[in-house]
Amino acid sequence: MATNRLARRRISAAVGGGAIIAMIGFTAACSSDSDTPEETPTTTTTTTEVSLTPTEKSLNPGGGVFTPPVTAPQQTVEGPND
Repeated sequence: MATNRLARRRISAAVGGGAIIAMIGFTAACSSDSDTPEETPTTTTTTTEVSLTPTEKSLNPGGGVFTPPVTAPQQTVEGPND
């Protein structure tokens, strides 16, 4: 029984090692040794700030409410004193 378990572990280790070696091989085969592309000169642009108009900071009470009211779920199990 112990030799059977040991053989399974050895086979699993060999398959795992083979998979790692295969991944390394695929990575090496798919990589390219080409030179990096030439860098293009970067140009800097400057922009002027747009003047902002002030916005109204107060909320309209009762208008524009987008959230539903919060309602707690009802109790479904009786308490110990009920």
